[in-house]
Amino acid sequence: MSGLLKITEIKSFLDEDVGSGDITATIIPETMRAEAEVITRESMVLCGQAWFDAIFKYLDDNVTISWLAGEGEIVSKDSILCKLEGPARVLLTGERTALNLLQTLSSTATIARQYADAVAGTGCKVLDTRKTIPGLRNAQKYAVACGGGYNHRIGLYDGILIKENHIMAAGSIQKAIDSAREKTLLPVEVEVENMKELAEAILTKPDRIMLDNFSIENIRAAVKLNGGAIELEASGNITLDNIRAIAETGVDYISIGALTKHIKAIDMSMRINLVK
Repeated sequence: MSGLLKITEIKSFLDEDVGSGDITATIIPETMRAEAEVITRESMVLCGQAWFDAIFKYLDDNVTISWLAGEGEIVSKDSILCKLEGPARVLLTGERTALNLLQTLSSTATIARQYADAVAGTGCKVLDTRKTIPGLRNAQKYAVACGGGYNHRIGLYDGILIKENHIMAAGSIQKAIDSAREKTLLPVEVEVENMKELAEAILTKPDRIMLDNFSIENIRAAVKLNGGAIELEASGNITLDNIRAIAETGVDYISIGALTKHIKAIDMSMRINLVK
């Protein structure tokens, strides 16, 4: 996870909040030290420790942080997540940025865990998408994995996903896939919207076929038609209410934009006590 963190990113997170300086913190004596505890107000999967630590270490390397729960661990409501000690001004300045990252990534991991648990035992894997919060792509992809999900392509550069507009521009599914094969050795996936397109896609032998907004009945039919020849991925209108039934059709993957897009930050707070 540390490899995902860049000093420029940490700086940009702090610049957004601190700007030219934390004016309010100047009312605290510079020599004053403080202790703090971070508490979660909801049950959750803890994720984002490295980002949280990096914020305070960037501000002052003398801040010490002791975690009472592990990364990826399910934590109950009202639990203390970690304890901090260091200059009071630094703890106050870094509080909001550090909590913003921790509560957002923990939310992503928590949602991913819910979906992963829902398909447990089926052999189907839950995938994320590129529908991430701007500036947090790698962080949220990490959080999905932390919660038990898997990553789809990271961006436009590490995998090919041929969608409706690509097919229209190329002229056909066959032509789109042939062109992709000529240009790269990267995995090629094609999206289909009906059984006719699926049959055409199977003949072209891509690495994976995405079944976009197929009904459960049509997903079952698609799995039967495919006969295990090509990896199948279901996508579109996936919820916790229907994901188990979809996974049980025999598809290999289910991709869900909601893992990173429809998140509600975990409610957390930091209690700070000044130390004389």
